[in-house]
Amino acid sequence: IRDEECGYNKNLFCIPKHYEEDLERVFIPHGLILDRTERLARDIMQDMGSHHIVALCVLKGGYKFFADLLDHIKALNQNGDKSVPITVDFVRIKSYS
Repeated sequence: IRDEECGYNKNLFCIPKHYEEDLERVFIPHGLILDRTERLARDIMQDMGSHHIVALCVLKGGYKFFADLLDHIKALNQNGDKSVPITVDFVRIKSYS
């Protein structure tokens, strides 16, 4: 996102009531995030070839993105020409710094 990007008017979206007063604009719509997540899954499948995929999720904040990404990877794995083994694991870290 460029610095001069002004985003989208919040009235174009369904904003939960408890965020209405704190939110001015939406910079990245949810649909765009889902689209980029699917593209990332396609890139991972292409880059990994037939290699075993080990997916590691850092809890707590990343679980939703991780789940969405894995859903796309699994769909590509089921509908593709080849099936790639996937191992999933989770880690919890004490600090991000």
